Amino acid sequence: MKNIRYMWLLCIALLSVASVSCNKEDEYFNEEYQSVPIVVKQIYLEDYESSVPDRPVEFARLGQLIRIEGSGLYGMKKVYINGYDTYFNRAYVTDNSMLVQINAKTPVVDADPEERDIIRLVKDGTETSYEFLIRAASPTVTGINQTLPMPGETVIVSGTNLHETVKVTLPGGIEVTEVTCDEDGEWYSFVMPEGVTEGGYLYSEGAHGYAQTPSYFNERRGIILDFDGTGTQGGWSATYTSEELTADPLQSGRGNVVPVVPESVLAETEGGLKAGTNGKGWFTAGGEKGAWSADTENWAATYAELIPAETPVSEIALQFDVYVPEDWTTGMLEFTFQNNLSNYGYGSTETTNTTNIAYPTAVVWVPWLTADGGKEPYKTEGWTTITIPVNTVGKYQNTEEDLTFANVCADRAAASYANFGMFYVNNAVKFSEDIVWEPEPFNQMIYVDNWRLVPYKSVVVSDYPEEETEE
Repeated sequence: MKNIRYMWLLCIALLSVASVSCNKEDEYFNEEYQSVPIVVKQIYLEDYESSVPDRPVEFARLGQLIRIEGSGLYGMKKVYINGYDTYFNRAYVTDNSMLVQINAKTPVVDADPEERDIIRLVKDGTETSYEFLIRAASPTVTGINQTLPMPGETVIVSGTNLHETVKVTLPGGIEVTEVTCDEDGEWYSFVMPEGVTEGGYLYSEGAHGYAQTPSYFNERRGIILDFDGTGTQGGWSATYTSEELTADPLQSGRGNVVPVVPESVLAETEGGLKAGTNGKGWFTAGGEKGAWSADTENWAATYAELIPAETPVSEIALQFDVYVPEDWTTGMLEFTFQNNLSNYGYGSTETTNTTNIAYPTAVVWVPWLTADGGKEPYKTEGWTTITIPVNTVGKYQNTEEDLTFANVCADRAAASYANFGMFYVNNAVKFSEDIVWEPEPFNQMIYVDNWRLVPYKSVVVSDYPEEETEE
């Protein structure tokens, strides 16, 4: 219906300019038109995919088609947008209307200040300038360095087109206006204030509009285990216990944290863990099937409000916080949604989408391994949040089925042992037939805290969020 309406509007526009397209060039540039004053009354966004295909607007983005409405437009020779000489087709110019597409090369934040957000229309005998906001593509967010920051810590939000962010609204409506911005629009930062008790998304306002993060900032409702009272830690011969926990080495207020391999264990063997040797596991209490020892092991009930059962696995993530004070170049962390591992590490059966075993529900994190198989030492400046999408975990990589959180919960309900856990694994990393990284002795402290499940749906804020209705 909306496409038909747009085509009807377009036909009217084409009919109105039909006589122009047939005119000789010298008529278009006739002196009588060159001296007629130019008046701009309104600018419209032309978007046939919208239910409002001819919408009056106060701004437009690079690449968008706009319609300038006014008088004295016939005979137009030049159109400058933010100082950029912008092409337009004279066939689509009448005295009262003209179509112009904003070129993708148009400067925005780096435009001359005297020309920024100005459309200048020029004829031989007259010209006019019209103030009109020009924006780049909609800003997006790709990540946050800390999603459970302590008050006073710096939060860095990464993305695109985040230029000139002036305000960030935190969950609970708390506004932060002291914001530092990257001049290339790739990040903004702010200091976490006191008193933020709610979880949700960050909502920022900048030169190119609004940006919204997934709803995982300061979100504690998805905590699996924080080692300070939320969730229940298990302990048996194959695991480290709560006695091996340590106080946050940065004294940030995080309380107890996990030393991936406790210092006492590393000290037992000269040089630390030998190559090819794994640490013990850190696990939730879990319990045998049908006898879970803590309510937090029943994910379907515990996280129902935060992550509804029908949520696709692509819109859920496992998050944890990590502090790596020294360069890390060997081994990996492996997380498992069940206590059923029979082999470990990069490429192991449990980490793949396989039907060879019933519940391949593990994933490895190898931060020093680059995308092309190289090795780059990994360390952090303070606590950093790591986000692992659930659709990268074992069987949940399956793209042939519409897997949801209900499937994840059903797998755990059917598990013989429903413990969620983490290991340090110091196996070889076989990236390809030609690239294999053999393990090295491991003798350093790495700290982890706050295992949690969070919503992970990406959001691009609509320029026109109000509901559009057909007329």
